[in-house]
Amino acid sequence: MLLLDTSALIELEGELAASTIGPFRAFLGRHRAEDLACSTVTVGELATGRDEAAIRVFLRRLRKIPLSEAIAYRAAELDRALRRKGQRLGENDTWIAATALYYSATLVHADGDFDRVEALKCARPGRD
Repeated sequence: MLLLDTSALIELEGELAASTIGPFRAFLGRHRAEDLACSTVTVGELATGRDEAAIRVFLRRLRKIPLSEAIAYRAAELDRALRRKGQRLGENDTWIAATALYYSATLVHADGDFDRVEALKCARPGRD
């Protein structure tokens, strides 16, 4: 499963709006057989300041992964480990990374914040 971070979806949205095949559309084209998902945290981040109906249409083909107690414990474990190193993520990114870790998903993102999570499988289209 590919878990798409908010940053990846924003990049994808830009490529779609411009009708261009950029790194994110090309990456997803190469991974057509993969299940695509996003965290409900990502849904919330995208919906901030935007039209709900438009976000629902944009995300319609993605599986939405809800938060769970198991993900909460994974997020707490991750936050403790990163805090010990002085490398904490933002709270939302911690939840998103914990979701990817819990599901053994590859996290697709556009920024380097997740690179500090050692056990996390990541893909950064255009940079990998």
